This record gives sequence, C-alpha cells and structure tokens, in this order.
Amino acid sequence: MARSDLLIGAAERLRDAVETLKFSAPVAHVYNPLVYAWRAHEIYLRRYGNGRKRVLFLGMNPGPFGMAQTGIPFGEIAAVRDWLGIRATIERPPDEHPKRPVMGFNCARTEISGQRLWGLFAKRFGSADKFFEEHLVMNYCPLAFVEKSGRNRTPDKLPGNERTALFEACDEHLREIVRILEPEWLIGLGDFAAKRARAVIADPLPRIGQILHPSPACPASNNDWAGTATSQLHALGVWKGHTDPPNAKSRQSKRKHLDF
Repeated sequence: MARSDLLIGAAERLRDAVETLKFSAPVAHVYNPLVYAWRAHEIYLRRYGNGRKRVLFLGMNPGPFGMAQTGIPFGEIAAVRDWLGIRATIERPPDEHPKRPVMGFNCARTEISGQRLWGLFAKRFGSADKFFEEHLVMNYCPLAFVEKSGRNRTPDKLPGNERTALFEACDEHLREIVRILEPEWLIGLGDFAAKRARAVIADPLPRIGQILHPSPACPASNNDWAGTATSQLHALGVWKGHTDPPNAKSRQSKRKHLDF
C-alpha cells in the first residue's frame, strides 16, 4: 500500500478518535478540520505524502486562519492555493464562534505562521514538489479550541483529564506516521511539539530537534524568523549548504488547482 494511503488511514482514525472527546469551559467551540475540511487534507496527503521523508516537521494544532480554514497544516491560504496548488470545497463546522467563522479559501485573514513557514520553503526549494521529495509538515493535534470570547486556546492549556484523553489519540497518530514515513529527523516547530515528540518517540531514529515557532505571538519570531530557523536547521545538521534554485521562478510548481 502506498504511504499516502497509510497516512490517509491514520488521519481518518485520528479524526474519528478526537471527534468523540468532550471539552469544558473555558473552551466553548471545538473545530475539527479533519471533518469539515477533509477534502483538502486528503488531497495534501495523497499528493505529497508518498515516499519516505527524511524530515518531518511537526506543529502544535490548527491556527484559526490556517488549517482551521484550509485543512492543511500551517495552511495560509495563498500558500496552499498558489504554492501547494490545492483548492477544495471547505464545509462549515457545526458549532462556529461568530468571531471565528470558517470561510475556507474565501477567508480574508492571513495566517502569519503559515506565511512564514511555507515562504521559507518556497524560497529555499523553489517548487513544492522539490520540497516534498524529502519533507512533510504535519500537526500533532488536529483540533482548534476557541473560548467564549473568541480567543484561541492551545491544547497544553486544557485541564489534565481532557489533555490526557486528547494526547493519547494524538500520540498514537504521531507514532503511526513516524512508522509510515521513517524520517531521519522529527523537527518540532516550537517547544510544545518538540516536547511531545520526545515524550512519544523512544527509538534512536528519528532524531528529534526543535526550531523557533513562526508565530508572531513569539517575539523572537518577528525578527527574521526565516533566517533564524535556517540557521537552527543548519546547526542541527538537518539542512546543509544553500539550496536555493538558481532560477526559482522557472521552477515554481505548474500544477493546476484540484477543485472539488
């Protein structure tokens, strides 16, 4: 079976496992893009999840203007549409916060974290196909949590019993995708993802590293995040040398959008 099919099966199991979980105040709304944005997520895994990946980048959970809108990890709309070449119909979650509606590819807000992350990869590798030859980006947790005020609540802030049940499902999914992809490196985007990776993965491989999270909520990320992240990846030995394509424009992916 193709690795992409195995990843899709793993995502389906994670989607169904977390869909049954209950969360208490201050969480008022729970978004599961693996349900309402499944079409886009499946396209992402099927198109880019084949083959062994040398590097697996791991984020925390969906951002309100990224994966929560598009179903793609760090899914800033322009990056998903124009660089990854993915476009799909996004449904609406059953219980939205009025300040955080899911507009899919019509969302006018920008996910800065995704803009920075995919922007770095686009600059370094030129085409999405070139990047995904050896890399994949995934999230640890598929759920986004919104408080009554509309404020985002991260998984690490959940009560202990709710966190335990959620992390059990997410841990199993992480183990499964590591078995499928056999990466040499598992790179946490930020402290949370790196800590979960170290807690879950006990084998010598993949080697686990951490780079600065691209979120603007992290002050250090607002001063040349791409340069800092590149230096960190060089220091770890994940990236070597300078691989910007000599004619990046001509090597941009020519994929047509896949519309559903």
